[in-house]
Amino acid sequence: MPNLKSIFHDHPAKVGESYAEHMVFAFGFSFRLFRAAFAALVHGVIPCLHETTASSEVLAMNDEIRARRALMATGADARAIAQ
Repeated sequence: MPNLKSIFHDHPAKVGESYAEHMVFAFGFSFRLFRAAFAALVHGVIPCLHETTASSEVLAMNDEIRARRALMATGADARAIAQ
């Protein structure tokens, strides 16, 4: 059974972030996903609107995640991706 410290510390530490930094990053991704989902919903009702908004955002997010994972594999600090 994991202890409290490992629950809140281990994963953020693996990507070179504090708990708060990782939370901000995850919340930002969550907001972007909600925005993409809303664009897809609008597109479903009115097909001429937001034709590529959701897919473009998802592809951009995928690129960011792949870059972060590549940094993690090299042991580099994930915050370096932002610079």
